[in-house]
Amino acid sequence: MAEKILVTRSSMPAFDEYTEEIKDIWESHWLTNMGPKHQKLQSMLKEYMGVENVDLFTNGHMAIELSLQALGLTGEVITTPFTFASTTHAIVRNGLEPVFCDIKADDYTIDTDKIESLVTEKTSAIMPVHVYGNVCDTEKIREIADKYNLKVIYDAAHTFGEEYKGRGIGSFGDVSCFSFHATKVFNSIEGGCVCFGDSDFGKRLYALKNFGITSPEDVDYIGANAKMNEFCAAMGICNLRHLDGEIENRKKVVERYISNLENTEGIKLNRVQKDVKSNYAYFPIMIDEKVFGAGRNEVFAKLAENDIIARKYFYPLTNTFGAFGGKYDTSKTPTALYVSQRVLTLPLYADLSLENVDRICEVIVNCKK
Repeated sequence: MAEKILVTRSSMPAFDEYTEEIKDIWESHWLTNMGPKHQKLQSMLKEYMGVENVDLFTNGHMAIELSLQALGLTGEVITTPFTFASTTHAIVRNGLEPVFCDIKADDYTIDTDKIESLVTEKTSAIMPVHVYGNVCDTEKIREIADKYNLKVIYDAAHTFGEEYKGRGIGSFGDVSCFSFHATKVFNSIEGGCVCFGDSDFGKRLYALKNFGITSPEDVDYIGANAKMNEFCAAMGICNLRHLDGEIENRKKVVERYISNLENTEGIKLNRVQKDVKSNYAYFPIMIDEKVFGAGRNEVFAKLAENDIIARKYFYPLTNTFGAFGGKYDTSKTPTALYVSQRVLTLPLYADLSLENVDRICEVIVNCKK
């Protein structure tokens, strides 16, 4: 019987490497609260990402939510519904109103030609999302932000390790937030980080992740507990050592997918953008039912029948969530709606064999009618 292929598989170091990394934790008994492992990973990330400042968090969601709080935003935040729940929830949980902008059909990032028409006197920020490793139009976004004095917070969860025009992706915007969840290209089991330039923002952010405490006897903010523990930091340290090799292996998987599927009518593939050093985070395909003869859901089901787990990602759009009670009009984001109903992300991880990639592609191509 063929092995079950999951949509992703977490990268992990050798067992002995991890146990060696955590050995001194038993000597120090320092388990959390920005200990030596936390500080070591923070320093490694700053160098690897080529950014001024990095702060670590218990997960990517708290990185976003507390960044928004630390910026002191009010009113409206222009964002995209083609994202994971975390992006939109972080805005709403800060008492802010998400204003949804449509996406581009070619790379699925926010459509910068439509942002300016959504700016009002209540707008305080833009929160674009880098998608599948595709980078937003950072130049146009900065131009609009400067024109209207808006903050820019990137949800960069999909782009860890990438560069755009030679710059680390975390150096764009006022803030860039990353997830180190187990499913990501780089993981610390659970975790995340925020990259930023402004030191005053950094001080507020640091306090907010530690209950708002600013000194042993002062609590100046209503904060949360979002500190990364030492065991997660140790996993991050180990995984970062091997990240370049992991990305190279992912690239081979992506190239095999492209080789197998690029001539299949009705399937649109995701290509690496110009000037982007990719991390090969995801491999989405867009299925045009009219041309291919089978729809996304049919292909998804056929893969599952063959013990291959793909993902409808991102589906549904965040502006359709029941949590919002039908408040948002999806007709205002038609491209995002169209893509969400047709996109399928295929299994992708560093140790996915090329033979299994061929097997996945065979099932997909055999769905064509």
